Amino acid sequence: MPANRSTLLRRGIAVVAALPLLTLAACGYGSKATSTPSDQKVAAGAQKIDGLDSVKIGYFGNLTHGTALVGVQKGFFQKALGATQAKYQIFNAGPSEIEALNSGSIDIGWIGPSPAINGYTKSDGKSLRIIGGSASGGVKLVVNPQKIKSLADVKGKKIATPQLGNTQDVAFLNWIAEQGWKVDAQSGKGDVSVVRTDNKVTPDAFKSGSIDGAWVPEPTASKLVAEGGKVLLDESSLWPDKKFVITNIVVSQKFLKEHPKAVEAVLKASVETNKWIKANPDAAKAAANKQLAADSGKALPANVLDPAWKSIQFTDDPLAATLNTEAQHAVKAGLLKNPKLDGIYDLTLLNKVLKAEGEPSVSDAGLGVK
Repeated sequence: MPANRSTLLRRGIAVVAALPLLTLAACGYGSKATSTPSDQKVAAGAQKIDGLDSVKIGYFGNLTHGTALVGVQKGFFQKALGATQAKYQIFNAGPSEIEALNSGSIDIGWIGPSPAINGYTKSDGKSLRIIGGSASGGVKLVVNPQKIKSLADVKGKKIATPQLGNTQDVAFLNWIAEQGWKVDAQSGKGDVSVVRTDNKVTPDAFKSGSIDGAWVPEPTASKLVAEGGKVLLDESSLWPDKKFVITNIVVSQKFLKEHPKAVEAVLKASVETNKWIKANPDAAKAAANKQLAADSGKALPANVLDPAWKSIQFTDDPLAATLNTEAQHAVKAGLLKNPKLDGIYDLTLLNKVLKAEGEPSVSDAGLGVK
């Protein structure tokens, strides 16, 4: 279980290392533009929100960003925005999405907790706000059962994570420390070899035997299982109530201040999308896969899609207390110095939307704007 806050702070502040940004691809901050499905028409008489021609929304082509995938595919965002066009950018990594948010290339984004924390702390609390939750769970340690038969067998093996300092990398480093093993966070060398590998490459690396397992999000985890891997640990088992934030919604502070009605519209669409996902799980799974196919050119096979989708919980609650714990895990690993997260959340508009829907309000765990 996560260690207490004071212990994490004492152990983590001694070593500080800046998290590197990925080399950004030529297509705008390592992203790819995608268009609204052609069958989605703006309703007759619809008005622009806040006078905006468009709202630019970013997300990853991962099932853990299922709210965004389904919201795009089923037209929830466009409907909520009226005559203001919803424009989309797909990202491969958190740092590139934060760069796009900072530059104004996107206004609102679905993103993991670690890049949100890094973006906020590196800007001295001036770049973004977390305005809503999206997903919990969907992260697993999958291993080659011929080489690793128990958790103790992970010692001495090569285990992949998606990127230095990303959400899964921090979680795995924390788990390693809790086993009493030592690993240098920057190099990944030690009692376990932590091999930073892009999720697109991980299945081939696993198949070739160059890694013995991986701590990864869905659908990569289920792709490894389809290649003969075994789920050794579901990260949700390490958290209270088996819930932890894997995806949040962030907005640039400038856009939030200047266009609150547009932000509220996107949050309304997100809440409606999550409600639809829960009421129509099979149709939602199909919609997410259809959007993945549109974005990447390839749909997921059923033996990957079904178990991956089942392991993710979609939620409006940002699970703020778990984000604070994840930040302390990064401190413990020496990847972050005593983060000041006060004000990282502004859940005012989300709670307004939830109240209108007859849903209970959600908490910022004391980390909201004052």
